[in-house]
Amino acid sequence: MGSPILLKLFEDNPTLASQVFGLIKQQENLFTVNRAESEVMAINQAAGRHPVVVSAPVFALISVAHAVSILPDSAFNFTIGPVVKRWKIGFQGREVPPAAEIEALLRLTDPHQVVLDAEQHSVFLPLPGMEIDLGAIAKGYIADVVQAFLRQQGVAQALINLGGNVQTLGSPPHQPQGWGIGLKKPFGRDDELLGTLQVQGKSVVTSGIYERYFERDGRCWHHIFDPRTGYPLDNELLSVTVIADRSLDGDIYTTLLYGMGVEQGLAYLAGQPDIDAVFVTRDRQIICSPARHFRFSQLDFSWQLRH
Repeated sequence: MGSPILLKLFEDNPTLASQVFGLIKQQENLFTVNRAESEVMAINQAAGRHPVVVSAPVFALISVAHAVSILPDSAFNFTIGPVVKRWKIGFQGREVPPAAEIEALLRLTDPHQVVLDAEQHSVFLPLPGMEIDLGAIAKGYIADVVQAFLRQQGVAQALINLGGNVQTLGSPPHQPQGWGIGLKKPFGRDDELLGTLQVQGKSVVTSGIYERYFERDGRCWHHIFDPRTGYPLDNELLSVTVIADRSLDGDIYTTLLYGMGVEQGLAYLAGQPDIDAVFVTRDRQIICSPARHFRFSQLDFSWQLRH
């Protein structure tokens, strides 16, 4: 998946562990854009020519990504691929593309143009050069698939971490307060934490500008893009962490909330009783939504904590 994978089980069961990693590999093969034979790549290669029939799981996840992408003022856009590829942030890209190139590529990133046929399970990209990319939600979806599989196998306590998408079952043995999930200090070392979130049977997903970026002209150019402009989102946020039942929702809401910013994001969460969030800002604040499904323990007291 291009990301480290961590599985924690509390029984000596190599067969089960092997089955989990096999399941992850099988799911990755469905959704990746890094292999010529994947279903998503088949859609992209047929852009401007013909629809492509895909399997039910792939169509279902594309439908979710499409629905979120066409929400009013959504910062989530599963057709942003051409712009992301041009910037190459995280892949040796260290230059700001010319404005004319970005403007031209933006014409290929309108999610409203994607044609979905629910009866045929087909997907059509009408313009040559259009691309869809499920990377923003595939890890969350796969983490949820693994959680469901472990439940079917009778596992009551486990943790799966797919490159920062953490999904849990129950609580660790002898720790009824739940799993402790670290909240990383932006631009710090891997072991530098602002605090820990304690959760039980929840997913914790973080998206931050420090994950992939470069610095140029006194500015941090990062990988979280504003689909309206084709440039990295520029607001007060360094990271957003979402606590939810589904890791898929964590993927979706980290992006949506990032686009909203702190105040609008908090107001939005007031109407989402199943979603909690922690915002980390450029002025060194840690801002928690009402903690309905987690408990936060601060470790770095040089940052201001707000509830």
